[in-house]
Amino acid sequence: MNSKEIANGSAASQPEQLTTPSGQEMSRRKFFKWLGGGLAVALVLPKTFVQAELGATALAAKKIPTEQIGAWLHIGQEGTVTVFTGKVEVGQNIRTSLAQVVAEELRVPVTSIKMIMGDTDLVPYDAGTFGSRSTPAMGSQLRKAAVAARETLLNLAAQELKVKKSTLKAENSKITHVASRKTLSYGELAKGKQLLQIISEGAPATPVNQWKIAGTSVPKVNGRDYLTGKHKYVSDMKLPGMLYGKVLRPPAYGATLQALDASAAKAITGVTVVHEGDFVGVTATNIATATKAIAAIKAQWKTTSQPSRPEIFTYLKNKASAGQENGRDAGINKGNIQQGLASADKTLKETYQVDYIAHAPMEPRAALAHWENGKLTVYTGTQRPFGVQSDLAEEFKIPEEKVRVIMPDTGSAYGGKHSGEAASEAAKLAKVTGKPVKLTWTRPEEFTWAYFRPAGVIEVSSGVKNDGTITAWEFHNYNSGGSGMHTPYEVANQQIQFHPSDSPLNQGSYRGLAATANIFVLESQMNDLAQLVNQEPLAFRLQNLKEPRLRAVLEAAAKAFNWGKSKPAPGHGFGIAGGTEKGGFTATCAEVAVDQTSGQVKVIRTVTAFECGAIINPEHLDNQIMGAIVQGLGGALFEAVDFENGKILNPTFAQYRVPRFKDVPTVQIIQLNRPDLPSVGAGEAPIVAIAPAIRNAIADATGLKLKTLPLAPNGLSAYLKKS
Repeated sequence: MNSKEIANGSAASQPEQLTTPSGQEMSRRKFFKWLGGGLAVALVLPKTFVQAELGATALAAKKIPTEQIGAWLHIGQEGTVTVFTGKVEVGQNIRTSLAQVVAEELRVPVTSIKMIMGDTDLVPYDAGTFGSRSTPAMGSQLRKAAVAARETLLNLAAQELKVKKSTLKAENSKITHVASRKTLSYGELAKGKQLLQIISEGAPATPVNQWKIAGTSVPKVNGRDYLTGKHKYVSDMKLPGMLYGKVLRPPAYGATLQALDASAAKAITGVTVVHEGDFVGVTATNIATATKAIAAIKAQWKTTSQPSRPEIFTYLKNKASAGQENGRDAGINKGNIQQGLASADKTLKETYQVDYIAHAPMEPRAALAHWENGKLTVYTGTQRPFGVQSDLAEEFKIPEEKVRVIMPDTGSAYGGKHSGEAASEAAKLAKVTGKPVKLTWTRPEEFTWAYFRPAGVIEVSSGVKNDGTITAWEFHNYNSGGSGMHTPYEVANQQIQFHPSDSPLNQGSYRGLAATANIFVLESQMNDLAQLVNQEPLAFRLQNLKEPRLRAVLEAAAKAFNWGKSKPAPGHGFGIAGGTEKGGFTATCAEVAVDQTSGQVKVIRTVTAFECGAIINPEHLDNQIMGAIVQGLGGALFEAVDFENGKILNPTFAQYRVPRFKDVPTVQIIQLNRPDLPSVGAGEAPIVAIAPAIRNAIADATGLKLKTLPLAPNGLSAYLKKS
């Protein structure tokens, strides 16, 4: 569509077809009937991509090209700006940062933008909110959409005022002719029109050094709703005639139902029992009755013998396959590892172990489902609304356009809500009862039946010259994953491989993926290599490092920490670690104090430097970094899932140790703004350096070179007695 056609505002005979959220083609006329008149900017997905049926694992592993990220922007006849995106808000504040990007390019206040997110009936297809892709991918696309809208409005105003476009200025939701001061609001320009602009490359985006809205600490756009309780989570929602659901859980993973006696539950007034294969659920008019009904059911289950926590690392190593050759987790073979080890003055071979840990989100899984005229609508907290839509359509054997998934802003996920278990369960119950059903998982259910960060065994063999040159690096990860396993340091001879294994527990994505484990091992090994050749740990890293962005964060963190200064007291230790993940670069220095009698470890202070390109919202970036540090503190020191023969043994916050206020150290955050670089995501990378920094600080304080995560779930007294 050329600029002349746009300016004419013709809605008639152009044959363009758009891809709707459900993957169906939509004519221009239907598009505006749906959105209303005005100016629309569309990023149109290839039809084959929209209809691709990719599972969560494939989606997480596939790098989605930015040109295949869909978004719609609409300026209504009243001047309202509505943005439609499949990305979702799980506490990372992309509702605000994406609105800032649009506001910057459209020259409108952030408060005038309405973000429609994660509703499969209203937004274009999106693979999901994961991998820190919202800022670099969706932010980039929304910027293009906003630039296209701004340029179209300037063209319309130039035609309306009969002036050159170059004499006009877009500002504060209107176009002004600079010489005459004549103005036209966006609403006036859009009124009576049905204009559709398809994104084209080359439109002038605002240079970072001219940003006025992006790059500033705009408050969370709907923050007041959270403070006042106006925002409704799924567990808050109600529909007329709604029932409450509960599901009968098996006693262990892999258990199969052998016999069922639900007569006592069925005898309770208002209770409906749903039994389909191994699925048993109930509905009632209130949650107390539903809970009572579940307790009244008598079931016999067949269980199978499974590995328990004490033998898990041997099990994972024995069940592992050969190194993965292709995909995101493909390894690397460079040089000759045997020659590299042989040429070293000193070698170091170690085995590290990483426990399963839980996501422990503030909001457990919940769903509210109802059926109407053969169409299923589900409200649920998920990072993949379209993935859940596809799963539900397949499960209930209905077309995807007959499934609507709505994702209200949700109380955290950390990579743990790619799936839609609660949505499926609520939909089953609602289909049988013919009424809306809300189902909210309890905390023990969330701890037991959600998936975990994978456990893993990681073996490293490395060689180093006496002058500090690393000659060999052999790295094998069993089960934990391949993310972050490639060393950023210069090593001539490398063999790096990820070996998938057969996990007895449900496992999946976690903030930073396997980089939390791999960089822990990588930076622990680097620390011990430095000590092996009597070199200072920071200097050793910098000697073997060319990547300027990683060097910059290491140096910034060390400077702010006063690295190299004397320690304040005996039993104190300093540690440093750095890493890169999802395009972000981070480094952390930590000070710990170890009580030599009790063995208790206290993290006294941390300094984290982080760089993610051009910063869009400094305050919200601070929140992301702080959240990553606190979450990483738990995985570093004490978080671990305990299990025996298919049963989770610590499924409550009273039993599963997460960081508490008393555990949080003094935290200093340094943001390295790079306006010369594209913005990347910040939700994941800051977590990767905290665990190895603490580990290396413990080694500095005690001489103990710990090789497990968590490091000190019960303190270090047992280790100190041995030493």
